Parts: sequence; C-alpha cells; structure tokens
Amino acid sequence: MDGQDRLGYEQRLALELAAIGQRLTMISSEMREHSSSVATAAPPVPQTAQAPVVAPPVAVPMPPPSPWAQQAPMQHQMPQPQVQWPQPPPPQHWPVQPPPPRETLFEKLGKDGAGSKLLAWVGGAITVLGFVLLLILAIQRGWLGPMPRVIGGAVFSGALVGIGMWLHRNPAGRTGAFALAATGFAGLYLDVIAATSLYEYFPPGVGLVVGLAVAASGVVLALRWESQTLAVGVVAACAICSPILTDGFTVLLVGFLLVLKMASTPVQIQRNWPGLAIAGGFPPIIASLLATAQAIPADFEWTVVGVAGATTVVGIVVALLTIRKRPDDVVAIAMIAGSALPAMFATTLLHDPANSILAGAVAAVLLAIWMVPDLPRAFTTAAGATGMLALFQTTVIALDGNVRTAIVLAEAVLLAFLAARLDKRSALVGSIVFGAVGFLMTVGQAVPISWLIEEPRYIVVTQGDYAAGLVTALVLGIYAAVAPWAALKMQVLREPARHPFPWIISGLVLLYGAAGAVLCAALLVSPDESGFLFGHSVVTVSWTVAALFLLVRGINNKALRISGLILVGAAVIKLVLFDLAALDGVARVLAFLGAGLVLLTAGTRYAKLVASAKNPDSYESKPVAPPSY
Repeated sequence: MDGQDRLGYEQRLALELAAIGQRLTMISSEMREHSSSVATAAPPVPQTAQAPVVAPPVAVPMPPPSPWAQQAPMQHQMPQPQVQWPQPPPPQHWPVQPPPPRETLFEKLGKDGAGSKLLAWVGGAITVLGFVLLLILAIQRGWLGPMPRVIGGAVFSGALVGIGMWLHRNPAGRTGAFALAATGFAGLYLDVIAATSLYEYFPPGVGLVVGLAVAASGVVLALRWESQTLAVGVVAACAICSPILTDGFTVLLVGFLLVLKMASTPVQIQRNWPGLAIAGGFPPIIASLLATAQAIPADFEWTVVGVAGATTVVGIVVALLTIRKRPDDVVAIAMIAGSALPAMFATTLLHDPANSILAGAVAAVLLAIWMVPDLPRAFTTAAGATGMLALFQTTVIALDGNVRTAIVLAEAVLLAFLAARLDKRSALVGSIVFGAVGFLMTVGQAVPISWLIEEPRYIVVTQGDYAAGLVTALVLGIYAAVAPWAALKMQVLREPARHPFPWIISGLVLLYGAAGAVLCAALLVSPDESGFLFGHSVVTVSWTVAALFLLVRGINNKALRISGLILVGAAVIKLVLFDLAALDGVARVLAFLGAGLVLLTAGTRYAKLVASAKNPDSYESKPVAPPSY
C-alpha cells in the first residue's frame, strides 16, 4: 500500500470516528432531555434518599494508533466529543408538619357514634345505681327474701354479661356490648358484697375470694376485648357503689377494694392503662384513711391497723412491679407516695412502742427503695420524700422532750452527708427541711432565746434540760457547718463571695448554736447568776477569737475575710447592746477586757500579715538562714 492509499484509509477512518462521535452526542442529548422530564414529573426526593446511581460511560473501542497518523494533516484530526452525563436533582427538604390539635369535648361529642357511646355508658351507670337502690328498697320494704334477692341479682347481672358478649360479635354493637358487660360485672360484684355484708351468706374470707373471681373475670374480658374503658368501668363502678352496701367505710369495704386492686394489677402491669391503675389503686387508700378516721376515738383497733398495713404493702408492691415494667409510669410514682399514708395514719390507733415500730417500718422500707440505684429518679425521689416524712413521724412518736430535737438535727446532719456522698438533691432538700424544723424546735424548746438573755433566777430549768440543751446546741452548730459544705460540694451553692445570703444564714445559726452550747455548759456547772454571767463573757471572747482565726486564714480568701469582719462587728454589737447592760461587776470587765485585747492583738497581727502579703520581699516574709560556723 502506497502513501496515497494509506492517506485515504486514514481519512475514511477519521470520518467514521466523527460519525460515531456525532451519534454519541445525539444519544447523550436525548438522555439529558429524558432525565430532565423524569425529574420534573417525579416527586421531590427527601433528604434521607440516596442519589440515583448513574451508569458510567461505556468506553468505545478505538483502533490502535497508526504510526502514519502523526504525518497526517492537522485538519483531519477530529476532536473527541465531551459527554456530559445528567446530574441527580438536589435533595429537597420536607416541610415540618405541626402536630394536629387535640380534639375538644364538643368535637368529640360531634363525631358520628359519639351519642350512642354516651347513651350506652350513661345507661349502664344508671342501671348499676338502680340495682343498688333496688336492693336497699327491697330490704326496707321486705320484698321477697334475702335469698331470692341475691339469686335474682346474680341472674339479672349474668344476663347482662351474656347479652354484652353476644352483641360483641357484631362490630356495630360493640359500644353497647362494653356498657352491658361492665354493668353486669359490677352488678355481680355488688351482689357478692350484699351477700357477704348485708345477708351474711358468705363469711368475709369466702366473700372476698368470690369477689376476686368476679372482678378478675371482668378485667380479663376487658383484656381480651382490648378495652380499657370496659376495665375502668367495671372497677370504678364497683369501687363507687361498694360503700353504699357496706354501710360506710368499714374494714370489709377496704378488703373488697383491695380485692379489686389485686384483680386489676396483672392487667395494669401488662398494659399501659393509666385509667385502670387510678381506678384500682387509689380507692383502697382513701377508704383506709376514712376507716381509720372513724375508728380514732377507740384504742388498739387492730383490724383497722391490719387493713391499713395491708393497703400499704399491696400499694408499694404494685408500684414497684409497675415501675419495673414501665419506668415512665406517672401513676406508679403517685402510688409509692400515697400507699404509705394508711399505715402512717393508723399509728394514731396504737400506743408505744407499737406506733413507733409501725412508722419506723414504713420509713425503713421507703428509704431502702430510695437507695436503689437502678430505679427511675422520680420514683425514688417520691419514695425518699415519703420515707423521710415517716422517719420524722417515728422520731416524734418515739422520743419526747429536748432529746427529740437533738435527734431531728442529727438526722438532718446524716441526710446532708448522704446528699454529698451519693449526690442526691432530694436528700439535701430533706436535710434542709429537717434542719429548719430542728432549728425551730431548738429556739422554741431545747435552747430558747430566753436562756440567752434572761438570768436563771427568772426561769425554772433543771440540770437535765441544760444537758439536753448542750447536746442540741452542739448538733445544731455541726449542722450549720455541714449543710453548706454539702451544698457547695454538690454545686448547688456557690462560694460566699458570689452567693452570700445562704452563708450568712448558716453563720447566724452557727453562732446561735455555739452561744447556746457555751451558756448551757456554764449553767450546767453553775446554775445561777454567776454561771450565766461567766457564760456570756466566754461567748463574747470566743466570738472575737473566732473572728481572729477567720481573718488570719482569710488573707488570701475573700470569703473568710468577710466572715471574720462580720463576726467582729457581731462581737462589738453584743458588747455594746447586751454585755454593757446585762453584765455587771467582774463579768462586764472580763468581757470588755478580753474582747478588747483579742481585737487589739488581731488588728496588730492582721496588719502585719496584710503587709507581708502585699510585699513578699519584706523582711518578715523572707526565711531566716541558719548561722554558719
């Protein structure tokens, strides 16, 4: 093949390649038009959607380069077309839809079928009330006999349950089925109460067992039908109408209400039905409190106390089981706090030491729950608050006199240590409450203000009172120092320079406790005027000594320095306003001389320390080198 043939071959090859390039360009343009039309018609792509996968361009096989191609003219070299593949459309943000507004009562009543539901449940409630009134009227008028009344009530209620179950087969009649079944089970339960309480056909134990079977059957049927309304209707109707048949709030009534609670507990734990938890949990607590209130004039009502204790135990157990199943259950939190009230109130029917033992047992159980680490914080806080209330009740019942005040303050100190150790703010709140109550008890009884301002000849106090006052004042001073330390460690309270008010209150309480301890110790040694005067002299001098200590320690600490200056002012005020008027003779001289000398020494020494702190290169601040021989 000569040169012309080669040139012709290469030209034909170039033309073929150019045709292929034009064809690829047309294909790519068609693909762009098709992708743009699809992107326009397609819905917007959310943020989470992945970009469409685009196939890579297909490589077109090219012939091997010819060695004569470099010798070809430049006008025969065709440029390769640039294929631009379509880009995926950018993701679009979905608009945030606001939550739908809650339906009002009028909107619910305006729905289709709302009237039928309302009529069905109102009719069921009126039927239950009519059944109860029929039993009462039959007793008053002497209609039939007790046995026909019980049998007739059972047959009538059973028929209502059967009709309800028959109607439940048709979805259109399920509203009426729920109402009829709830009415029937409530009638059966009330019939069992009447047979036990009014006619005494059943012993109390047998009546409670039969009632448990009836209530459990109603709740199980509600669980099978997936109807919280049916379960609440059965339990609430029985709880509301039971006091009418038991002639008030009696022990037997509390027993039947506890039976309702035990029957509803398995379903309550399995399903999150707060209405059932409220309907079954709180009526026994209220009935037990009212039964205890009716029995308060009597002493040692062991049956009432036993039922109250059983109500507390069952309530605490159910609350624990519920919170283990559902940690965010609000009803369980209310139940753990309310279940302790019946046993705590029942202590009014007992004497020492039974009443303090019962209150102490409740406090021990609740405080033990409070210390469990893996329970929800809100649940343990409710248990701890109620447990601390039971602990205070135990202290008040078991102790009397000034010893009670010292123990309350000691409990406040213990709670403050627990708060700092376990980082529990509920314990800190309890400590503050116990400390405030203990301080009021101290000022009012254990170490009254009259001891600090009046001489013993004007008041009648025994040596035992002074000894108890000494212990109480010491514990009060310890609490005044421990409580702010715990709050500071838990970062609830800041430094005195930033948050001074709580520290000032704590300092005043500490001064009162220290003054009370010194005066009680002096009067314990010499319970006369001389002991009173000597004690006040020691108090004034001790305040100045404490002020000197704070000032020396507060050279580089602003809070301590301010506290020392405030204490100096308090000592001077006490000297002028109290010691000058109340003391006389040697006591007045000792108070003024002692305080004056201490303040003079404090001023001189403090001035040197301040100068040394400002000028570190002064002579006094330099260490003295040992002599060399």
